[in-house]
Formats: sequence, C-alpha cells, structure tokens
Amino acid sequence: MSTKLKYSEEQLVEGLLKKDVTFFNYLYDNYSATINGVIYRIVNDVELAEDLTQEVFVKIWDKISYYDPSKGRIYTWMLNLARNKAIDQLRSKGHKKNRKTDFLENFVNPSDNSLTETLEIDHIGIEAILKKLPKELLQLIDLMYFQGYTQAEIAEELEMPLGTVKTRLRKAILELRKQIVEKN
Repeated sequence: MSTKLKYSEEQLVEGLLKKDVTFFNYLYDNYSATINGVIYRIVNDVELAEDLTQEVFVKIWDKISYYDPSKGRIYTWMLNLARNKAIDQLRSKGHKKNRKTDFLENFVNPSDNSLTETLEIDHIGIEAILKKLPKELLQLIDLMYFQGYTQAEIAEELEMPLGTVKTRLRKAILELRKQIVEKN
C-alpha cells in the first residue's frame, strides 16, 4: 500500500531548491492538471496546452531560485508563470500565423475539427447564463472553475472569510442550475 506524501510549502520549495527530483515529481503530480487547465483556458488548444504545461514545469525547475515566498504562495507563482507562458504564446508571431491557417483549414472542411464540438457544447448558452450572475458570484466561479483556485485560496485572494466564500459559491452554483433548468 503506497501512501501519498504531503509536504508543507516550505519543505517543497526547499526540496526544489536542492534539485531533489522527489519534490519535483510531487509538485508535478499535484499541480500539473491545474496548470494545464489554466493554460488551456487561455490558448483553447489541448495539444498546445500540454506542451506549454511541460515548458512551465521545466521553467519552475530551472527558475525556482527566483521564487520569493514573501510575495506569495508557490501556487500563485506557478499560476503566474503558466498564465504568462500562455499569453506569450498567443502574442507570438508563429501562433498568430498558425491560427490564420488553422482557421482557413477549418473553414474549408469543418466536419472533422474541434470547432464543431465547441459549437455543439456551447449551444446551451453557458456564457449567456454566466453573464446573468451578479459580478461577485461570477468572480468566484471564474476563480474556482476556470482558474483552478481552491476555496481557501479564493478566501485568501479576496480577503474574505472561508465560510463566506463557500456560501457564495453554493449560491452561484444554485443560481446557475436554476438558469440552466429555466433555459431548457
């Protein structure tokens, strides 16, 4: 029976600074899905998000000495690295050129691409439903479900009691459920 190790943030950073692969593996196993989700939300391309996720973890390994605990948690630092990497990718000339040619390819032959799937998924109008939420609830939904924050991290980020965050998230989810039921 294997037990999953749990490190404190200080132990994790210390292990990474010592270039201990055990700590890096722990970091990757516990945070790669979240980092990938953040990147995917920005680039909207599964393969590109996976590539960028790998690049972010290489950067974390190489640049861990630049992490400053006094400026925030390592999770926040990693999310910022991921967001910056994804945004840099979108701004790059190569990406813009590829998007132009991808668009033409999709336009010519839309039957076998992900554009069709996107349209089918979005036909329920989730974006319109989200826009009906009050701004403070939308902010919580965005932080939790689209940016990968935990409830505790949201409370810390917004300087709000954890109980308030939990209550408002529940309210937001109930409101979303109500809007979806009414739409159908």
